[in-house]
Amino acid sequence: MNIQPADRLSKLPVYLFDALDAQKAAEEAKGVHVIDLGVGDPDRPTPKYIIDMLKQAVDNPKNHHYPSFKGLPEYRRAVAYWYKTNFNVELDPDREIMSCIGSKGGVSALPFALINLGDVVLVPDPCYTAYIPGIVMAGGEVHFMPLLEENEFLPDLAAIPADICERAKLMLLNYPGNPTAALGPLSFFEKVVSFANQHNIVICHDAPYSEAVFDGQRQPSFLETPGAKEVGIEFHSLSKVFNMSGWRIAHACGNADVISYLSKVKSNVDMGIFQPIQHAGIAALTGTMDFTREMCRIYQRRRDVLIEGLNKLGWNVRKNPATFFIWTRVPEPGISSTDFAAKVLKQAGVLITPGRGFGEYGEGYIRIALTVEEDVCRAVVERIQKAGLVY
Repeated sequence: MNIQPADRLSKLPVYLFDALDAQKAAEEAKGVHVIDLGVGDPDRPTPKYIIDMLKQAVDNPKNHHYPSFKGLPEYRRAVAYWYKTNFNVELDPDREIMSCIGSKGGVSALPFALINLGDVVLVPDPCYTAYIPGIVMAGGEVHFMPLLEENEFLPDLAAIPADICERAKLMLLNYPGNPTAALGPLSFFEKVVSFANQHNIVICHDAPYSEAVFDGQRQPSFLETPGAKEVGIEFHSLSKVFNMSGWRIAHACGNADVISYLSKVKSNVDMGIFQPIQHAGIAALTGTMDFTREMCRIYQRRRDVLIEGLNKLGWNVRKNPATFFIWTRVPEPGISSTDFAAKVLKQAGVLITPGRGFGEYGEGYIRIALTVEEDVCRAVVERIQKAGLVY
C-alpha cells in the first residue's frame, strides 16, 4: 500500500526545535554533555500551592468528566480577575474569554476561524515558528512584516503595501517578543488599533511573556489600548507566568465576535482542559504574584551574568529588556547564524538557536535561553572561552 501525505504537509517546515533536538542528540551520542540554551522552557518547578490544588481537584470525582471547550465559568472569572488586577482591563467572562489547551493551540486554530482561501495574514519576521502552520493549513497567504533592530523590533505599518492591506484579514503580534525580546509600547498599540480600523483587519496579540520584564519596565496588555477590544483579541498563557509549560492551560480574551468564531472551531476539534488543571489555574490566577516576580528577578540576574561574561569575550551582546531570552547579533563576521550555532555546539557543547530559524530577518542573530541557573551561565561562558570563541 502506497500511503501519501496530504499536499499541505509539503508546505510546512520541519519544526525548528525538532532539528535542534536532533543536533543535541548527535553530540550527546559522542559523549558530550550539552548545555541546552535552545528551547524556552522554564527550568524551575511549578509553585507548590498550584500543585496542591491540582491534587485536591483530582481527588474530586466531579472533575472526571469531559470539560467544556470554553473553560469552567470559575476559570474564566479567574482570568477576568487577573486581567483587571494586572492590567486594569475589564472582561466579560461569558463573552470575552475562552480557555485554550495552550496558547499555541489557540493561535494555530484562529486562522481556521477567520481566514478564507487566499486571505492575507500579516506576520512579524522573525516570529515564533508556530504562527505559520495554522495559516498555511487554513489556506491563507503569509505577508511578513520585518522586525528591524533600528525600529526597536516593531513592524513599520506604513511600509505594508496598499494591495496587501486590502487583502489582509488578520495581523499577528507578539510582545514581549519571541525571539526578539523586545517590548511593545502602548503608543505602538494605538497605531495598530488605528491601522486595524482603517483596513478592517483583526489583531491577534500573543502575550505569554508579559510578566518577564526587567529593569523596572512594564509590558502593557494590548487590551489596555483604547478601542483594542473592538479590533482584536489577546492570547495569554500560564506556561511562563507560573512555570506551567507542560500543563497546557491558556486563554484567549477580547473581541466577543472573534472569541465566538474561535469557540466554534475549538468546539469541533477538542474537549477543553482537564478540569483539575483548570482548578490549579484558578489558584494561580487568583493567588499571589510573588513567585512570578521572583522568577523575573532570577531571569534578570541570569541575563546579567551571561551578558557580562560574553561581553568580556567580545560578543557585544545587547541587553534585552524582557522575556527569558537573549537576542543578539552573531559575534563572528561572515558566518551565518546556523553555522555559528553549529560551531558553538560542536566546539563548546552549548546549544543555542540560530536566528534564521525564526525567519528571514532573524538571519545574523542568535537566541540564547536563560533557563539554567547562574552557575551554569558562568559555565557556559567558560566553555565558550576555552573553545576559543573570543572576538
